[in-house]
Amino acid sequence: MSEHVILFAGPMGAGKTTAIRALSEIEVVSTEATNSDQAAAAKATTTVALDYGEISVNEAEKVRLYGVPGQKRFDFMWTILAERAEGVILLVNADAENPVETAIEYVKEFFALYERGGIVIGLTRADLVPTALIEEYANALADEMPDVMIPVFTVDGRSNADMTVLLMTLVANVELKQAIAPTLSRRAR
Repeated sequence: MSEHVILFAGPMGAGKTTAIRALSEIEVVSTEATNSDQAAAAKATTTVALDYGEISVNEAEKVRLYGVPGQKRFDFMWTILAERAEGVILLVNADAENPVETAIEYVKEFFALYERGGIVIGLTRADLVPTALIEEYANALADEMPDVMIPVFTVDGRSNADMTVLLMTLVANVELKQAIAPTLSRRAR
């Protein structure tokens, strides 16, 4: 059986744990602790190490889902969990302060995973924002990183269907990069 390792990243409260729970076919392993930073996100608990779930794409393919903590003080876990990862689903609260800048910061932080397999952005809580933001994010990413193409979707992190679209988009990207990597290596010689 082949498998993929996918990270879920983004700021605290963006919906990473919820998204993994929406997708996982096994009981999600979570490392939640009492949230001591209510100013950053008004929620009772926060991830302090990781969330873990699994989903089978088909009989021959499994995806391991790892959620990283959203708080920068736990960013050492980002490095540890990114070592085996092939791509990242970046979740950003569309109704947060400076969400476009936040998305760009996280893309830069996880850019090695873009090069390895891909990044897909899911805008959560977009229903609370008066305008459609996909174009704004796409334009900001194009201005900041003109040679980078990152799909952007509005999603409900609680929705299995929405999260499956994000996951399958990323898995397709990863598999495409893996398929063409040998060709690119031969051309580089």
